[in-house]
Amino acid sequence: MASAAEQLAANMNFGAFAKATELHKRLLFTLGALIICRLGTYVPVPGIDMAAFDRAFSGQSQGILGMFNMFSGGAVERMAVFALNIMPYISASIIVQLMGSIYGPWEKLRKEGGEAGRKQLNQYTRYLTLVLAIVQSFSIAAGMQASGLALNPGPFFLIATVTTLTGGTMFLMWLGEQITARGVGNGSSMIIFTGIVAVLPSTIAQLLALAKEGQIAPLVLLLVVLVLIATIVFIVFMERAQRRLLVQYPKRQVGNRIMGGDTSFMPLKVNTAGVIPPIFASSLLLLPTTILQFAGSNPDAMPTWLQWLPTLTTQLTHGQPLFMAIYAALIIFFCFLYTSLVFNPDETAENLRKYGGFLPGIRPGKRTAEYLDFVLTRITVIGAGYITIVCLLPELLISSLGNSFYFGGTSILIVVSVTMDTVAQIQSHLLAHQYDGLIKKSKMKGGAPRLRGGAR
Repeated sequence: MASAAEQLAANMNFGAFAKATELHKRLLFTLGALIICRLGTYVPVPGIDMAAFDRAFSGQSQGILGMFNMFSGGAVERMAVFALNIMPYISASIIVQLMGSIYGPWEKLRKEGGEAGRKQLNQYTRYLTLVLAIVQSFSIAAGMQASGLALNPGPFFLIATVTTLTGGTMFLMWLGEQITARGVGNGSSMIIFTGIVAVLPSTIAQLLALAKEGQIAPLVLLLVVLVLIATIVFIVFMERAQRRLLVQYPKRQVGNRIMGGDTSFMPLKVNTAGVIPPIFASSLLLLPTTILQFAGSNPDAMPTWLQWLPTLTTQLTHGQPLFMAIYAALIIFFCFLYTSLVFNPDETAENLRKYGGFLPGIRPGKRTAEYLDFVLTRITVIGAGYITIVCLLPELLISSLGNSFYFGGTSILIVVSVTMDTVAQIQSHLLAHQYDGLIKKSKMKGGAPRLRGGAR
Protein backbone atom coordinates (compact mmCIF):
# COMPACT_ATOMS: atom_id res chain seq x y z
CA MET A 1 0.00 0.00 0.00
CA ALA A 2 1.35 3.43 -0.96
CA SER A 3 2.32 5.83 1.79
CA ALA A 4 0.64 9.19 2.32
CA ALA A 5 3.61 10.98 0.73
CA GLU A 6 3.48 8.76 -2.35
CA GLN A 7 -0.26 9.34 -2.71
CA LEU A 8 0.25 13.10 -2.50
CA ALA A 9 3.08 12.95 -5.03
CA ALA A 10 0.86 10.97 -7.40
CA ASN A 11 -1.89 13.60 -7.11
CA MET A 12 0.40 16.54 -7.97
CA ASN A 13 -0.65 18.17 -11.25
CA PHE A 14 -0.99 21.58 -12.86
CA GLY A 15 -3.96 22.32 -10.63
CA ALA A 16 -1.83 21.85 -7.53
CA PHE A 17 0.91 23.98 -9.12
CA ALA A 18 -1.59 26.77 -9.85
CA LYS A 19 -2.61 26.91 -6.19
CA ALA A 20 0.95 27.03 -4.82
CA THR A 21 1.28 30.83 -4.64
CA GLU A 22 4.41 30.66 -2.47
CA LEU A 23 6.14 28.55 -5.12
CA HIS A 24 5.13 31.10 -7.79
CA LYS A 25 6.84 33.86 -5.81
CA ARG A 26 9.99 31.78 -5.44
CA LEU A 27 10.09 30.96 -9.15
CA LEU A 28 9.58 34.59 -10.16
CA PHE A 29 12.30 35.73 -7.77
CA THR A 30 14.70 33.11 -9.19
CA LEU A 31 13.87 34.12 -12.76
CA GLY A 32 14.40 37.82 -12.00
CA ALA A 33 17.74 37.15 -10.30
CA LEU A 34 18.99 35.06 -13.22
CA ILE A 35 17.95 37.79 -15.70
CA ILE A 36 20.08 40.25 -13.71
CA CYS A 37 22.98 37.79 -13.94
CA ARG A 38 22.65 37.64 -17.71
CA LEU A 39 22.42 41.42 -18.06
CA GLY A 40 25.67 41.81 -16.13
CA THR A 41 27.52 39.64 -18.65
CA TYR A 42 26.96 42.33 -21.31
CA VAL A 43 28.31 45.31 -19.32
CA PRO A 44 32.03 45.62 -20.21
CA VAL A 45 34.75 46.63 -17.79
CA PRO A 46 35.76 50.26 -18.53
CA GLY A 47 39.14 51.19 -19.93
CA ILE A 48 39.76 48.14 -22.17
CA ASP A 49 40.49 48.12 -25.89
CA MET A 50 37.79 45.59 -26.83
CA ALA A 51 38.99 45.12 -30.42
CA ALA A 52 42.48 44.15 -29.23
CA PHE A 53 40.99 42.01 -26.46
CA ASP A 54 38.85 40.08 -28.98
CA ARG A 55 41.95 39.29 -31.03
CA ALA A 56 43.85 38.19 -27.93
CA PHE A 57 40.98 36.05 -26.63
CA SER A 58 40.45 34.27 -29.97
CA GLY A 59 43.90 32.71 -29.63
CA GLN A 60 43.28 31.55 -26.08
CA SER A 61 39.68 30.32 -26.30
CA GLN A 62 40.76 26.66 -26.15
CA GLY A 63 42.57 27.10 -22.84
CA ILE A 64 41.30 27.57 -19.34
CA LEU A 65 39.73 30.88 -20.42
CA GLY A 66 37.45 28.96 -22.79
CA MET A 67 36.18 26.83 -19.91
CA PHE A 68 35.59 29.87 -17.67
CA ASN A 69 33.94 31.68 -20.57
CA MET A 70 31.50 28.78 -20.99
CA PHE A 71 30.68 28.74 -17.25
CA SER A 72 30.12 32.51 -17.25
CA GLY A 73 27.91 32.51 -20.35
CA GLY A 74 30.33 34.50 -22.52
CA ALA A 75 31.23 37.12 -19.89
CA VAL A 76 34.98 36.44 -20.22
CA GLU A 77 34.82 36.82 -23.99
CA ARG A 78 33.20 40.25 -23.53
CA MET A 79 35.30 41.06 -20.41
CA ALA A 80 32.15 42.03 -18.56
CA VAL A 81 31.77 43.00 -14.92
CA PHE A 82 30.74 39.40 -14.18
CA ALA A 83 33.78 37.93 -15.98
CA LEU A 84 35.00 36.15 -12.84
CA ASN A 85 31.47 34.83 -12.38
CA ILE A 86 30.96 32.97 -9.12
CA MET A 87 34.04 30.77 -9.53
CA PRO A 88 35.99 32.44 -6.65
CA TYR A 89 33.05 31.62 -4.36
CA ILE A 90 33.00 28.01 -5.59
CA SER A 91 36.75 27.72 -5.01
CA ALA A 92 36.44 29.28 -1.55
CA SER A 93 33.58 26.92 -0.64
CA ILE A 94 35.62 23.89 -1.69
CA ILE A 95 38.68 25.10 0.26
CA VAL A 96 36.63 25.76 3.41
CA GLN A 97 34.93 22.39 3.06
CA LEU A 98 38.25 20.60 2.73
CA MET A 99 39.78 22.57 5.60
CA GLY A 100 36.74 21.68 7.70
CA SER A 101 37.77 18.04 7.35
CA ILE A 102 41.49 18.38 8.11
CA TYR A 103 41.92 21.59 10.18
CA GLY A 104 41.11 21.02 13.86
CA PRO A 105 39.32 24.27 14.87
CA TRP A 106 37.20 24.34 11.70
CA GLU A 107 36.44 20.64 12.05
CA LYS A 108 35.20 21.33 15.58
CA LEU A 109 33.02 24.16 14.26
CA ARG A 110 31.56 21.88 11.59
CA LYS A 111 30.83 18.99 13.96
CA GLU A 112 29.90 20.66 17.24
CA GLY A 113 29.13 24.26 16.36
CA GLY A 114 25.60 23.64 15.13
CA GLU A 115 23.90 26.56 13.37
CA ALA A 116 26.35 29.11 14.84
CA GLY A 117 29.32 27.05 13.58
CA ARG A 118 27.79 26.79 10.12
CA LYS A 119 27.30 30.57 9.98
CA GLN A 120 30.90 31.12 11.07
CA LEU A 121 32.20 28.84 8.31
CA ASN A 122 29.98 30.66 5.80
CA GLN A 123 31.54 33.93 6.94
CA TYR A 124 35.03 32.48 6.41
CA THR A 125 33.90 31.44 2.92
CA ARG A 126 32.85 35.02 2.13
CA TYR A 127 36.17 36.43 3.36
CA LEU A 128 38.12 33.90 1.30
CA THR A 129 35.96 34.69 -1.73
CA LEU A 130 36.90 38.35 -1.42
CA VAL A 131 40.61 37.51 -1.22
CA LEU A 132 40.48 35.15 -4.21
CA ALA A 133 38.47 37.64 -6.27
CA ILE A 134 40.99 40.44 -5.56
CA VAL A 135 43.94 38.20 -6.47
CA GLN A 136 42.34 36.94 -9.68
CA SER A 137 41.09 40.35 -10.79
CA PHE A 138 44.50 41.94 -10.13
CA SER A 139 46.17 39.19 -12.18
CA ILE A 140 43.75 39.84 -15.03
CA ALA A 141 44.23 43.61 -14.86
CA ALA A 142 48.03 43.33 -14.74
CA GLY A 143 48.03 40.83 -17.62
CA MET A 144 45.84 43.07 -19.81
CA GLN A 145 47.97 46.13 -19.03
CA ALA A 146 51.20 44.24 -19.86
CA SER A 147 49.64 42.98 -23.12
CA GLY A 148 48.68 46.48 -24.22
CA LEU A 149 44.92 45.96 -23.89
CA ALA A 150 44.37 48.94 -21.57
CA LEU A 151 43.38 52.25 -23.13
CA ASN A 152 44.96 54.27 -20.30
CA PRO A 153 47.39 51.99 -18.45
CA GLY A 154 48.45 52.94 -14.96
CA PRO A 155 47.44 52.60 -11.30
CA PHE A 156 43.95 54.00 -11.93
CA PHE A 157 43.26 51.29 -14.53
CA LEU A 158 44.42 48.58 -12.13
CA ILE A 159 42.30 49.90 -9.26
CA ALA A 160 39.21 50.37 -11.45
CA THR A 161 39.46 46.88 -13.00
CA VAL A 162 40.09 45.15 -9.66
CA THR A 163 37.19 47.00 -8.03
CA THR A 164 34.81 46.27 -10.90
CA LEU A 165 35.57 42.56 -11.23
CA THR A 166 35.69 41.98 -7.46
CA GLY A 167 32.44 43.88 -6.98
CA GLY A 168 30.78 41.79 -9.69
CA THR A 169 31.83 38.55 -8.01
CA MET A 170 30.69 39.68 -4.56
CA PHE A 171 27.34 40.79 -5.99
CA LEU A 172 26.87 37.40 -7.66
CA MET A 173 27.76 35.69 -4.37
CA TRP A 174 25.12 37.74 -2.55
CA LEU A 175 22.59 37.10 -5.31
CA GLY A 176 23.27 33.36 -5.17
CA GLU A 177 22.62 33.35 -1.42
CA GLN A 178 19.36 35.21 -1.99
CA ILE A 179 18.27 32.65 -4.60
CA THR A 180 19.03 29.83 -2.16
CA ALA A 181 17.04 31.50 0.64
CA ARG A 182 14.14 33.07 -1.27
CA GLY A 183 14.07 31.24 -4.60
CA VAL A 184 14.24 27.69 -5.92
CA GLY A 185 17.42 25.63 -6.14
CA ASN A 186 20.98 26.28 -5.04
CA GLY A 187 21.88 29.84 -5.99
CA SER A 188 25.52 29.22 -6.99
CA SER A 189 24.61 26.21 -9.09
CA MET A 190 21.75 28.09 -10.76
CA ILE A 191 24.08 30.94 -11.78
CA ILE A 192 26.58 28.54 -13.37
CA PHE A 193 23.70 26.62 -14.95
CA THR A 194 22.40 29.83 -16.53
CA GLY A 195 25.81 30.63 -18.00
CA ILE A 196 26.19 27.19 -19.55
CA VAL A 197 22.66 27.15 -20.96
CA ALA A 198 23.24 30.62 -22.47
CA VAL A 199 26.15 29.21 -24.52
CA LEU A 200 24.14 26.17 -25.64
CA PRO A 201 22.22 27.88 -28.52
CA SER A 202 25.45 29.15 -30.10
CA THR A 203 26.96 25.65 -29.86
CA ILE A 204 23.91 24.15 -31.58
CA ALA A 205 23.99 26.88 -34.25
CA GLN A 206 27.68 26.17 -34.80
CA LEU A 207 27.01 22.48 -35.34
CA LEU A 208 24.17 23.23 -37.76
CA ALA A 209 26.38 25.68 -39.65
CA LEU A 210 29.12 23.05 -39.97
CA ALA A 211 26.55 20.57 -41.26
CA LYS A 212 25.20 23.12 -43.75
CA GLU A 213 28.69 23.88 -45.06
CA GLY A 214 29.33 20.17 -45.54
CA GLN A 215 32.08 19.92 -42.92
CA ILE A 216 29.91 17.48 -40.92
CA ALA A 217 27.89 14.77 -42.58
CA PRO A 218 24.18 14.60 -41.62
CA LEU A 219 24.74 11.08 -40.30
CA VAL A 220 27.52 12.35 -38.02
CA LEU A 221 25.26 15.13 -36.75
CA LEU A 222 22.54 12.59 -36.00
CA LEU A 223 25.12 10.47 -34.17
CA VAL A 224 26.14 13.49 -32.06
CA VAL A 225 22.51 14.09 -31.07
CA LEU A 226 22.00 10.43 -30.16
CA VAL A 227 25.21 10.39 -28.09
CA LEU A 228 24.07 13.54 -26.26
CA ILE A 229 20.66 12.05 -25.45
CA ALA A 230 22.22 8.77 -24.30
CA THR A 231 24.69 10.70 -22.13
CA ILE A 232 21.90 12.67 -20.44
CA VAL A 233 19.94 9.47 -19.72
CA PHE A 234 23.09 7.84 -18.37
CA ILE A 235 23.82 10.83 -16.09
CA VAL A 236 20.26 10.84 -14.71
CA PHE A 237 20.47 7.11 -13.98
CA MET A 238 23.87 7.32 -12.27
CA GLU A 239 23.08 10.47 -10.27
CA ARG A 240 20.06 8.72 -8.78
CA ALA A 241 21.99 5.50 -8.11
CA GLN A 242 22.58 4.67 -4.44
CA ARG A 243 23.97 1.88 -2.34
CA ARG A 244 21.48 1.58 0.53
CA LEU A 245 22.84 0.03 3.72
CA LEU A 246 20.31 -1.35 6.18
CA VAL A 247 20.62 0.18 9.66
CA GLN A 248 18.82 -1.35 12.66
CA TYR A 249 18.12 0.16 16.06
CA PRO A 250 17.67 -2.20 19.02
CA LYS A 251 14.52 -2.39 21.12
CA ARG A 252 14.58 -0.90 24.61
CA GLN A 253 12.08 -0.84 27.43
CA VAL A 254 10.85 2.52 28.75
CA GLY A 255 8.53 1.91 31.71
CA ASN A 256 5.96 -0.62 30.58
CA ARG A 257 6.46 0.09 26.88
CA ILE A 258 8.90 -1.36 24.36
CA MET A 259 10.48 1.42 22.28
CA GLY A 260 12.75 1.28 19.24
CA GLY A 261 13.35 -1.68 17.03
CA ASP A 262 13.15 0.49 13.91
CA THR A 263 15.06 -0.02 10.69
CA SER A 264 16.24 2.59 8.22
CA PHE A 265 18.62 2.91 5.31
CA MET A 266 21.90 4.77 4.93
CA PRO A 267 22.09 5.92 1.29
CA LEU A 268 25.57 6.13 -0.24
CA LYS A 269 25.58 7.93 -3.59
CA VAL A 270 27.56 6.34 -6.37
CA ASN A 271 28.85 9.79 -7.35
CA THR A 272 29.72 11.28 -3.97
CA ALA A 273 32.24 13.77 -5.39
CA GLY A 274 29.78 15.45 -7.79
CA VAL A 275 31.27 17.69 -10.48
CA ILE A 276 34.34 18.75 -8.49
CA PRO A 277 36.80 16.17 -10.01
CA PRO A 278 36.33 17.16 -13.69
CA ILE A 279 36.51 20.87 -12.81
CA PHE A 280 39.80 20.41 -10.95
CA ALA A 281 41.18 18.13 -13.65
CA SER A 282 40.29 20.54 -16.48
CA SER A 283 41.79 23.50 -14.62
CA LEU A 284 45.09 21.72 -14.01
CA LEU A 285 45.37 20.45 -17.58
CA LEU A 286 44.50 23.72 -19.30
CA LEU A 287 46.65 25.91 -17.03
CA PRO A 288 50.03 25.27 -18.82
CA THR A 289 48.47 26.02 -22.21
CA THR A 290 46.94 29.25 -20.95
CA ILE A 291 50.19 30.43 -19.34
CA LEU A 292 52.14 29.80 -22.54
CA GLN A 293 49.54 31.59 -24.65
CA PHE A 294 49.53 34.58 -22.31
CA ALA A 295 53.32 34.74 -22.36
CA GLY A 296 53.30 34.64 -26.16
CA SER A 297 56.79 33.20 -26.09
CA ASN A 298 58.73 32.36 -29.22
CA PRO A 299 60.06 28.78 -28.93
CA ASP A 300 63.39 29.83 -30.44
CA ALA A 301 63.81 32.60 -27.88
CA MET A 302 63.02 30.34 -24.92
CA PRO A 303 65.79 28.80 -22.78
CA THR A 304 67.02 25.40 -23.91
CA TRP A 305 65.62 23.63 -20.87
CA LEU A 306 62.11 25.03 -21.64
CA GLN A 307 61.92 24.43 -25.39
CA TRP A 308 60.01 21.18 -24.78
CA LEU A 309 57.10 23.15 -23.26
CA PRO A 310 55.40 24.22 -26.55
CA THR A 311 55.43 20.62 -27.81
CA LEU A 312 53.86 19.43 -24.56
CA THR A 313 51.17 22.13 -24.56
CA THR A 314 50.09 21.22 -28.10
CA GLN A 315 49.48 17.69 -26.82
CA LEU A 316 47.56 19.02 -23.80
CA THR A 317 44.70 20.41 -25.86
CA HIS A 318 41.18 19.08 -26.29
CA GLY A 319 40.90 15.91 -28.33
CA GLN A 320 44.57 14.90 -28.07
CA PRO A 321 45.33 11.36 -26.77
CA LEU A 322 47.74 12.60 -24.08
CA PHE A 323 45.16 15.11 -22.88
CA MET A 324 42.45 12.44 -22.59
CA ALA A 325 44.75 9.98 -20.80
CA ILE A 326 45.90 12.50 -18.17
CA TYR A 327 42.36 13.91 -17.92
CA ALA A 328 40.97 10.47 -17.06
CA ALA A 329 43.74 9.80 -14.52
CA LEU A 330 43.16 13.16 -12.78
CA ILE A 331 39.39 12.65 -12.66
CA ILE A 332 39.81 9.27 -10.98
CA PHE A 333 42.37 10.69 -8.53
CA PHE A 334 40.19 13.64 -7.51
CA CYS A 335 37.12 11.38 -7.20
CA PHE A 336 38.85 9.29 -4.55
CA LEU A 337 40.48 12.31 -2.88
CA TYR A 338 37.32 14.39 -2.59
CA THR A 339 35.17 11.42 -1.52
CA SER A 340 37.62 10.57 1.26
CA LEU A 341 37.45 14.15 2.50
CA VAL A 342 33.68 14.62 2.48
CA PHE A 343 32.76 11.16 3.85
CA ASN A 344 34.56 9.88 6.94
CA PRO A 345 33.76 6.20 7.67
CA ASP A 346 35.16 6.41 11.22
CA GLU A 347 32.99 9.41 12.06
CA THR A 348 29.89 7.81 10.54
CA ALA A 349 30.49 4.55 12.44
CA GLU A 350 30.93 6.47 15.69
CA ASN A 351 27.68 8.38 15.14
CA LEU A 352 25.84 5.10 14.49
CA ARG A 353 27.26 3.58 17.68
CA LYS A 354 26.39 6.70 19.68
CA TYR A 355 22.73 6.55 18.67
CA GLY A 356 22.46 2.77 19.08
CA GLY A 357 22.34 1.90 15.39
CA PHE A 358 24.24 -0.96 13.78
CA LEU A 359 24.57 -2.72 10.44
CA PRO A 360 23.20 -6.29 10.56
CA GLY A 361 26.03 -8.79 10.88
CA ILE A 362 28.67 -6.06 11.44
CA ARG A 363 30.07 -5.31 14.88
CA PRO A 364 29.71 -1.61 15.87
CA GLY A 365 32.80 0.57 15.97
CA LYS A 366 35.95 -0.29 14.06
CA ARG A 367 34.42 -3.16 12.08
CA THR A 368 31.57 -0.92 10.91
CA ALA A 369 34.06 1.75 9.81
CA GLU A 370 36.05 -0.86 7.86
CA TYR A 371 32.89 -2.14 6.17
CA LEU A 372 31.78 1.39 5.25
CA ASP A 373 35.22 2.09 3.78
CA PHE A 374 35.03 -1.23 1.87
CA VAL A 375 31.64 -0.34 0.34
CA LEU A 376 32.56 3.30 -0.33
CA THR A 377 35.77 2.36 -2.14
CA ARG A 378 33.92 0.07 -4.51
CA ILE A 379 31.10 2.45 -5.36
CA THR A 380 33.68 5.24 -5.83
CA VAL A 381 35.33 3.07 -8.49
CA ILE A 382 31.99 2.92 -10.29
CA GLY A 383 31.39 6.66 -9.81
CA ALA A 384 34.86 7.59 -11.05
CA GLY A 385 34.40 5.38 -14.11
CA TYR A 386 31.02 6.98 -14.81
CA ILE A 387 32.37 10.55 -14.62
CA THR A 388 35.38 9.60 -16.75
CA ILE A 389 33.15 8.14 -19.47
CA VAL A 390 30.87 11.19 -19.49
CA CYS A 391 33.81 13.61 -19.69
CA LEU A 392 35.73 11.68 -22.36
CA LEU A 393 32.80 11.29 -24.77
CA PRO A 394 32.85 15.02 -25.75
CA GLU A 395 36.65 14.81 -26.07
CA LEU A 396 36.22 12.02 -28.61
CA LEU A 397 33.79 14.23 -30.51
CA ILE A 398 36.30 17.08 -30.39
CA SER A 399 39.00 14.82 -31.80
CA SER A 400 36.62 13.84 -34.61
CA LEU A 401 35.01 17.23 -35.36
CA GLY A 402 37.88 19.50 -34.41
CA ASN A 403 38.05 22.27 -31.83
CA SER A 404 35.02 23.94 -33.38
CA PHE A 405 32.91 21.66 -31.20
CA TYR A 406 33.41 22.56 -27.53
CA PHE A 407 30.83 21.53 -25.00
CA GLY A 408 32.52 19.49 -22.31
CA GLY A 409 31.23 16.67 -20.18
CA THR A 410 31.53 18.89 -17.11
CA SER A 411 28.96 21.24 -18.60
CA ILE A 412 26.55 18.38 -19.30
CA LEU A 413 27.04 17.08 -15.76
CA ILE A 414 26.30 20.49 -14.24
CA VAL A 415 23.24 21.13 -16.41
CA VAL A 416 21.66 17.73 -15.73
CA SER A 417 22.50 17.72 -12.01
CA VAL A 418 21.17 21.23 -11.41
CA THR A 419 18.01 20.45 -13.37
CA MET A 420 17.37 17.33 -11.29
CA ASP A 421 17.97 19.19 -8.00
CA THR A 422 15.69 22.07 -9.03
CA VAL A 423 12.87 19.74 -10.10
CA ALA A 424 13.23 17.87 -6.79
CA GLN A 425 12.92 21.15 -4.86
CA ILE A 426 9.83 22.17 -6.84
CA GLN A 427 8.24 18.80 -6.07
CA SER A 428 9.06 19.19 -2.38
CA HIS A 429 7.43 22.64 -2.34
CA LEU A 430 4.32 21.22 -4.02
CA LEU A 431 4.28 18.33 -1.56
CA ALA A 432 4.53 20.73 1.40
CA HIS A 433 1.72 22.84 -0.08
CA GLN A 434 -0.52 19.77 -0.35
CA TYR A 435 0.28 18.79 3.22
CA ASP A 436 -0.67 22.29 4.39
CA GLY A 437 -3.93 22.04 2.45
CA LEU A 438 -4.78 18.69 4.05
CA ILE A 439 -4.05 20.03 7.55
CA LYS A 440 -6.29 23.07 6.98
CA LYS A 441 -9.12 20.88 5.66
CA SER A 442 -8.88 18.51 8.63
CA LYS A 443 -9.06 21.44 11.05
CA MET A 444 -12.10 22.91 9.29
CA LYS A 445 -13.94 19.56 9.29
CA GLY A 446 -12.96 18.46 12.77
CA GLY A 447 -13.44 21.74 14.54
CA ALA A 448 -11.92 22.08 18.01
CA PRO A 449 -10.17 19.00 19.41
CA ARG A 450 -12.20 16.81 21.76
CA LEU A 451 -11.27 16.70 25.43
CA ARG A 452 -11.75 13.80 27.78
CA GLY A 453 -15.46 13.27 28.50
CA GLY A 454 -16.62 14.43 25.08
CA ALA A 455 -16.36 18.21 25.75
CA ARG A 456 -14.82 20.44 23.11
